[in-house]
Amino acid sequence: MHKLALLGVVAAIQLGAADPRIGSWTLASAQSTVDPPNKISIKSVHHEVHVVISGDTHVDFTAKLDGHEAAVQGNPGFNQIEVRKIDKRQVEIKEKKDGALVATIRDKLSSDGNELTSVTSQTGRANLTKVWTRSGGTKAANDLFAGEWTEDLSKTRLRQGLALKIEADGNEGVRFSGDYSYTARFDGKEYNLKNSNNDTVSLQLVDPHTVDAIYRRDDKVAQRDRWVVSADGQQMTLTTTGTLETGQQVKESLVFRKQ
Repeated sequence: MHKLALLGVVAAIQLGAADPRIGSWTLASAQSTVDPPNKISIKSVHHEVHVVISGDTHVDFTAKLDGHEAAVQGNPGFNQIEVRKIDKRQVEIKEKKDGALVATIRDKLSSDGNELTSVTSQTGRANLTKVWTRSGGTKAANDLFAGEWTEDLSKTRLRQGLALKIEADGNEGVRFSGDYSYTARFDGKEYNLKNSNNDTVSLQLVDPHTVDAIYRRDDKVAQRDRWVVSADGQQMTLTTTGTLETGQQVKESLVFRKQ
């Protein structure tokens, strides 16, 4: 079997593969008499997230999702923040002023990844709820695809012992390492391949568990892959169709397990 049939291991969710809120958000509604911020931008930066909240008030900080304090500059209400990932759809934020807790915020992503509900709790006050709608970025930001994967020989006809590594690149993209390598974003644009019989790859996020990839050679589509991760995040299935350089048509399915 030609190596082309095994190309395409192209999956990972950008996000710094951790924060489910990665992306851009616009305020839809808020329980507040004071004009709240109306836009949020959350980006992955190496092992941290860079958060910019803008509107009548402005907040800009970078923090890890490990519950440790990070400094916040230029905000009169709080000067420290803690961010902690609860699960694949929820994040807890604690705002502090000189070490004293000011507010606790619970962010929860909807199942389709397009709505973010934020509930703020403060001592002596009723909880305030804000609802944000996605205006940009990936529809889901979890680490289902990211990690190290090996071929499950018990479920694959082609027993070649493939090993893959998929990781976020810190710039809203993904780095893939296997028989070949590349760095690409989920924007449908073409990115160069290294050590491959194909020239470029383009990635598209279909849903939180599915990624499509198109490979081109000599400006023609040579291969199409679909990657699907199981609900528990432990199994990844590749369905690949393509044409070898010899003209032979190829269609195969491969199953991988997360290590």
